[in-house]
Order: sequence, then structure tokens, then C-alpha cells
Amino acid sequence: MWIEALVLATLLAAGIVFLAPDRVAPRLAFVLSLIPLVGSLWMFLNFDGSGNALREGSTIAFQNRVEWFQLGDLYTLNWHVGLDGISMPLVVLSTILTTLAIVSAWTPIEERQSQFYGLMLFLEAALIGVFVALDFFVWFVFWEAVLIPMYLLIGIWGGPRRKYAAIKFFVYTNIASLVMFIGFVALVFGLGDAVTTFDLTDVAQALTETEPDAVGWMDASTLKAAAFAALFIGFAVKVPVVPFHTWLPDAHVEAPSPVSVLLAGVLLKMGTYALLRFNFTMLADQAMRFAEIIAAVAVISVIYGALLALAQRDLKRIVAYSSVSSMGYVILGLMALTIYGVGGATFQMLSHGLISGLLFMIVGVIYHETHTRMVSDISGLATQMPITVGAFVAGGFAYMGLPLMSGFAAEFFVFLGSFGSPHLPASHIVTPMAMFGIVIVAGYLLWAMQQTLFGEFDLATDYNPREAQLHDLAPIAVLLALIIILGVAPEVAFEMIRDATAPIIPGGDM
Repeated sequence: MWIEALVLATLLAAGIVFLAPDRVAPRLAFVLSLIPLVGSLWMFLNFDGSGNALREGSTIAFQNRVEWFQLGDLYTLNWHVGLDGISMPLVVLSTILTTLAIVSAWTPIEERQSQFYGLMLFLEAALIGVFVALDFFVWFVFWEAVLIPMYLLIGIWGGPRRKYAAIKFFVYTNIASLVMFIGFVALVFGLGDAVTTFDLTDVAQALTETEPDAVGWMDASTLKAAAFAALFIGFAVKVPVVPFHTWLPDAHVEAPSPVSVLLAGVLLKMGTYALLRFNFTMLADQAMRFAEIIAAVAVISVIYGALLALAQRDLKRIVAYSSVSSMGYVILGLMALTIYGVGGATFQMLSHGLISGLLFMIVGVIYHETHTRMVSDISGLATQMPITVGAFVAGGFAYMGLPLMSGFAAEFFVFLGSFGSPHLPASHIVTPMAMFGIVIVAGYLLWAMQQTLFGEFDLATDYNPREAQLHDLAPIAVLLALIIILGVAPEVAFEMIRDATAPIIPGGDM
């Protein structure tokens, strides 16, 4: 019952903060957010799972499975939750980033604070639910629940075009969810009597033992291909990858910086996590069938996302487009279908969550002090905000893959797993092409830092920036420390991840 207690404690915290006066809401939200944070860390330290949650013979940590209700005469819906080495680090990531994002919001959020922090905690509960659910309907309820607080957080506390950005985010992701839902349900119907629940473990096992029946005009092969495509498109929008990425920059630019921390740090990982669970675990044979297309999507996302970032002049847009590029590496690692490729892709989810959260926090601090995010409006910030600028430089180098930082370990694992992969078409060509994205990343980040941080101080606005307050710097310092820890000792998370990804690798390829 530990997982249920974790989700319930977060929901109760959200309700308490909703009802609290604005003057106490920020500190109260922080204190209450420590409960799920401490709980998730305790679970991480006491994690005793082994193998992959969707593979027979694995040990699922903190598992609880009870019958929920009967769906007609055919299917049983179960309350089924549990953790393996893939989901456990992402739950910890969610609780850490939520607590730090709440602290980072103390300075910029001044109106309707109880509602803001209540929604942040509600969002945390839904995110945890996505990573722990092992029944499709339970998972889908949490998946859709994430949309509600994120839509409100952008639409109420966002920038001048917040309503447009919030609606665009909602429409894109909701339509994608519908496409994904239809694809999965059609696949389950095609399995017929082979499966009587929507439990992900049962569906995954049935797919390894039997072929689905024809559904309508689709034979078994066509059904699996259509289901794979529907699931891939639905999750690709959430990631997002090219060409489904256009909602992301608008959402980031208009969202408050603490919301951007969770959007980039955790919400995007919902898409890559779902791709790993559904497309590359349940339907790995179809992944190899569409390998050329997926590899092309990965490389295009890496290069095109980096080029789009290079063309931006808004610091937030630069970091936003960087996420499109970084998620391309995750797709590349997943498509490699090797232990280091899939393991590296999962580690990249964790690493990118920390690094992108760090950079969005720093951009938020800079914007609060200068009231501009335009590169052309700022120069010489190093003399005014030396600690913040130092963290910005460190975060930028982490994004570029500096050794002894988590970004280097994540990208190294992905490239090690993808180079020479038997499942990745033209891997000796595709992998170096993706690696070239690092050069572009270095180009735009070094250019942005050179323009804004160094040289003689000059600011287009009338504000006089000062060093950030302690409560703004503290979450930045924590994230930077975690990035270094995972870079120096990646086995803290990677051993757990590799144990969970190894069972889904065809032939056990490295």
C-alpha cells in the first residue's frame, strides 16, 4: 500500500493547500511536498524489484493488484500499481522537481497562490500515477488527469498569450490521447479470449504468446501495425518529436518558469516512458518493422530541434527547442533495442529532467531580475549575478555533455547502444549524424551565454539586476548537485534501469 499512500498523501496535500490562505500557501505547499518526496526516496532506497514489470518472472516492487470492477461480461478492470527499475527513478524525479519548483515559485507567483500551489501538488499526484499504474484504464485516468492542472497553470498564471498556449497544449495532447486510446483498445479486442483484462502485464504476456485476430478489414499483421502507429503518434505528440513539436515552445514561453520546470522535466517524460512501455516492450516486433521511419524521426528531431534553438533569440525558446533535440536521443536509444541503447534512453529521461529543470529555473530568475528574456537585450550579467551565471554556465555544459555530468553519461550510453545496433538501420551512419547534434547544441548555448552573461553590463530595461535570493538559488544548487552526482556515479540509477530494460531486449544485445 506504499504507492497508494504516496498518491493519497499528495492529493491530500493539494486539497489542504487549496483551502489555505494565500499568505501561508507557499511555505505550506513546500512542507507538504516533502511528504511524497521523503516517501519516494524511502521507496528508492528500499527498492527490491527485479526485471521488467511487463515481463513474466519479474519482481514488481510495492505491487498491489485488486479487482476494480467488471466491464461487461468480457473484461475486468484492476487497480494494479507497482514499480520497476524504469518507473522508480521517474517517480523520484517527479517528487524532487515538484518540491524544487514550488520553492522556485515563491518569488514570481504573487496572485492566487493557494490555487497555484494546490494545482502543482495535484499535478504531482497525477504524474506519480502515470509512472506507477500497471492497468491501462488506471494509467489512462492519471494520463488525462495531468492535462487539467497543466492547462490551468498555463492559462491563469501564464504570459500575454497564455490562453492560446493553454488551448493549443490541451487540443494537441487530447487529440493525441484519443488516437492512442483507440489504437490500444483495438489491439486488446483483437487478442480476443487470450486476454480478459486491460492489465498491462496481461496484455504484454498475451502479445508474446499469441497473434491477435482480424478486426474488421484488418488482418493480424495490419492490426498490430495500425495499433503501433496510433500509439506512437499519440505518445510522440507528448514527447514531442518533429513534426508534432509546435505546441511545446508556445507552452513554455507563456508558462510561469516553475511550471516550465515540470513541463520539461517530467511531462515530456510521460511520452517517452509510454513509448518504452507500449511500443518498444509490447510491440517490439513492430518497432523493428518501422525501424527506418523511427530512426529518421529520431535524427530529424535531434538536428532540426537544435537548429530551431540556434535560430531563437528568447532564452526560454532556446531551452524549449533544446528539449525537442534531447528527446530525439531518447527515441534513438529506444530504437536501438540494445541494453545500453534502451537503458541510456531511460537514463537520458532522468538526466534531461534535471538539466532542463535547472535551466528553466535559471531563466526564470534572470527574467525576474531583468524583465526580459531576449538575448539582444542583455549583456554582462556575470558582474551583476555571478552565482546565477555560474549555475547557468554549468547547466549549459551539462546540456552539451560535459564529462562528469549526467548529460555526458546519458548520451554516452545512448551512442554506445545505438552504434552497431542490429535493429537500427544504418546505425554506423545514423548514430554519427545524431552525435553531430551535440556540436549544434554547443554552438547555440555558447552563443547565448556569450551574448547574455559576459562582456560589459548593458540592459535594455530600466531594472538593476541583483543576485538572486537564497530561496531562488537553493533549488538551483540542489539540481546542479544531482546532475554532478549522476555524472560521477551513474550507477546510482543506471544499474536499476539496466536490470529493468534487459528483459525486453531481443537476443540480449548490448
